[in-house]
Amino acid sequence: MDWGKGFDLSAVVAPLHTVKRIGHPTKGRLWLAVNGVVKQDSDVSKLIWGVPEIISFISESMTLAPGDLIMTGTPEGVGPVVRGDVITGGIDGIGEIRTPIH
Repeated sequence: MDWGKGFDLSAVVAPLHTVKRIGHPTKGRLWLAVNGVVKQDSDVSKLIWGVPEIISFISESMTLAPGDLIMTGTPEGVGPVVRGDVITGGIDGIGEIRTPIH
């Protein structure tokens, strides 16, 4: 079992977009800020494997269904957050998310 993002309210998720609508993005700034200070700043192009390859690999060992989420890791800059912090993030061309820590 992996508890990295496996506990109540541990993984905030932005609205999902279909491949039919946005395709498989191969580039786009990927960022996260805490209280307006950017902590993570990278690009989708830096993924070791593209989204189609990740889906293909995972599909070899388990069943994936529409709406399943695959969490692959994170860019450098991970750090603690505390109650009262506000986290914002996004991927250019796809969308942004904002969530307060309660």
